[in-house]
Amino acid sequence: MAEKKRPRRTRERILETSLALFNRSGAPQVTTTDIADELDISPGNLYYHFRNKDEIVGELFAACEARLLPLLVDPGERAIGVEDLWLWLHLLFERLWEYRFLFRDIDALTGGDHRFGMRFGELLRRCIATVSALCRNMVGTRTMAASEREIGALAQNAVLVSTYWPSFDRVRRASREAPAADAGRAAYQVLALFAPYLVGDARRQLDRLAADYL
Repeated sequence: MAEKKRPRRTRERILETSLALFNRSGAPQVTTTDIADELDISPGNLYYHFRNKDEIVGELFAACEARLLPLLVDPGERAIGVEDLWLWLHLLFERLWEYRFLFRDIDALTGGDHRFGMRFGELLRRCIATVSALCRNMVGTRTMAASEREIGALAQNAVLVSTYWPSFDRVRRASREAPAADAGRAAYQVLALFAPYLVGDARRQLDRLAADYL
């Protein structure tokens, strides 16, 4: 006999529904009343689990962190190539897309909450450190040619583009001619930042990847 699926608890349903509403409309535009109405529960029931919307956002940010942290590791001595970097970026953007409201509304969410801003800043610093480690690995294997200063600038630019891509992509796709959201396209846009530093076959690999998106 098939095992019965465990009913979702109210707290889980609140988080799932909030994520869907925030991703669709933006967190600043969604109220706790909207969330309660969508779930067909009373506001009091929602407040029993979360005191306010900020607590919901904080819980969703923690879930986003948990999804991203396995990617934010130093590659160590394993040689990293262009295809590895492209796959890493592809996985990164897939996970960012799951919680895209955090990046679309980054200024609004962090501007009024100093502690949340510090948490978000620490996540971005970990992303920069990881990209820097990937670059140093590629320099070590002569896939890239870049100074430490150039690596620092490249890592920050890569994280900058990645962080604000959801906002840019939303506006870009407002046009009927714009293609649907695509983690591969986003990954290529960041990977293109590495192009001036790639050497030999690595640059040719990037050119082959570019053919799929240009």
